[in-house]
Amino acid sequence: MKISEAGWRMISTCALLFSFGFTATADEPKIQRDRSVELGPDDRPAFAEPPAGFNVIRSDIPHGRLEMIEYDSKTVGVARRMNVYTPPGYSRDRKYPVLYLLHGIGGDETEWERFAHPEILLDNLIADGKAVPMIIVMPNGRAQKNDRPEGNIYAAAPAFETFERDLLDDVIPAIEARYSTFADAEHRALSGLSMGGGQTLNFGLGHLEKFAWIGAFSAAPNTRAPADLMPDPEAAKKQIRLLMISCGNRDGLITISQGVHAYLKEHEVPHIWHVDGNGHDATHWQNSLHHFLPLIFR
Repeated sequence: MKISEAGWRMISTCALLFSFGFTATADEPKIQRDRSVELGPDDRPAFAEPPAGFNVIRSDIPHGRLEMIEYDSKTVGVARRMNVYTPPGYSRDRKYPVLYLLHGIGGDETEWERFAHPEILLDNLIADGKAVPMIIVMPNGRAQKNDRPEGNIYAAAPAFETFERDLLDDVIPAIEARYSTFADAEHRALSGLSMGGGQTLNFGLGHLEKFAWIGAFSAAPNTRAPADLMPDPEAAKKQIRLLMISCGNRDGLITISQGVHAYLKEHEVPHIWHVDGNGHDATHWQNSLHHFLPLIFR
């Protein structure tokens, strides 16, 4: 299902109504809590708070590597960039699973690194034996020639839909050609925050032949209606290895994730629904990623 022009106008209007500035540590709009939102009995944490030091660089463990690479995007018609983490001891003598990690409407390929540090989280989890070594790919989800988050960031909203083809046709083939990876759904995960959370549900559930592990954090209004995301729940149950949806209970966009959870629950689709005490903010996204990483590729 494609989102209509009118639909994108609604998304932009909704985001503008919610946004009232930017945080000092992130590019995503702050989202006020909508006082009309009601929290139900299911809207509670599925995980405890992360342990102290989970996001701190440790000098006594091996560290992975971050590198910025370019790839030829035939979808957009230009060379584009993506940020790639390879785990400690990365070797072409073995194959690795890959997590594709998507940013929000105000970010780019550097957003996750700048305020949530997946490289630190995963280094620490791997060292503690809590996550498998994996590659993390952080592409730019704004699939247009000028993909910088500048000016009216909401005007570029349709480019986030175009990214579906860029991801499938350009990003994944480029990663699998350059790195030693597995090339099947069992070894691919898709996750993202805010606009990237919506993309994750739209593209991940729309292409379960490509992604078996899916995690959407604070999904934004670009998220398709639940029945469109999963028109055949019985078929989806056979393909999904893990589906995690999270949101903060102070996030004015929580109704979007609540709707997805309700649909999945109604159709008895196994999933994790995690609601913590945060807002539409970097703390929620970093914590959610910390919870997600140990669960995938097991």
